[in-house]
Amino acid sequence: MQVAEAELCSALPRRWAHTRGVTQRAEEVGHVVGDNATLLVAAATLHDVGYAPRLAATGFHPLDGARCLRDEYGADKRLVRLVANHSFALLEAEERGLQGELAAEFPLLEEPLLVDALVYCDMTTTPDGDRTTAQDRVAEIRSRYGDDSVVGRFIRRAAPEIFASVERVEAALAAQPR
Repeated sequence: MQVAEAELCSALPRRWAHTRGVTQRAEEVGHVVGDNATLLVAAATLHDVGYAPRLAATGFHPLDGARCLRDEYGADKRLVRLVANHSFALLEAEERGLQGELAAEFPLLEEPLLVDALVYCDMTTTPDGDRTTAQDRVAEIRSRYGDDSVVGRFIRRAAPEIFASVERVEAALAAQPR
């Protein structure tokens, strides 16, 4: 939490609010990933650290954040891979011409429910840290960036996958006794 707070709190307070909301969601649903609950919370807390102005080398926050976590902090490889690939980042990397770099440095994590849980937490949290639906979150992103922007094109492509991830996590949560 300290790394994300130090990098985002003052420089990007709205991004910090989103991060706190995503972390709270991860704490609430972490039980669905069993022994990976702590990893989920850590990834939720750090997923947007690459937006920090100090870290924005490529302008692609998943890659910039993952590189910082790997190079400056020696973070756990699974954590770094989750941050690098959160919320279908590979699709956005393709739009930005960074797919090769992202895939080579940070291969996708082969733990589907854990990956889906991070998507769920990110895509059901507003920019202000409040709860929302994945449909409303995708609509908000499209509205904020515009459909013809890199992010707009990415989010349109990723939307079906995002919705499927959220549905899988919701099904897993419904199947577990509380």
